Amino acid sequence: MQNLSTTLVDLETKFWQSIVDQETDTAIDLLCEPALMVSAHGTMKFDHAGYRKMADQGSMVVKSFEFSGMEVVFPNDATAVLSYRVKQAVAPRAKGTATEQLMNDSSTWVKTDDGWRCAIHTESPIAHH
Repeated sequence: MQNLSTTLVDLETKFWQSIVDQETDTAIDLLCEPALMVSAHGTMKFDHAGYRKMADQGSMVVKSFEFSGMEVVFPNDATAVLSYRVKQAVAPRAKGTATEQLMNDSSTWVKTDDGWRCAIHTESPIAHH
């Protein structure tokens, strides 16, 4: 499964990079439709058009990211669950200083006829002690 784990980490990285590069089509190609997101802002379900709107018009943009502690589990041959810590820099879309955030994230990927697609992504802020 090691090669497959590497493939999934590469896909997760590609997704994040598409956000940084604002390559919305690349991100959409990696998403199930609909897909789910869970964050401090709540839970949401969105289709590709909904994702495009968020990606192109959202108030914040991701400037950089760095993964650590990556774990990949395969509950079955067609499902992969990734969990990791991410250090991300986000900034207001208009202008402004980037803020660094530490998050615990997870993504669940499913194997479809078109390849692996992300079905749900979660993020939880890491509490500062």
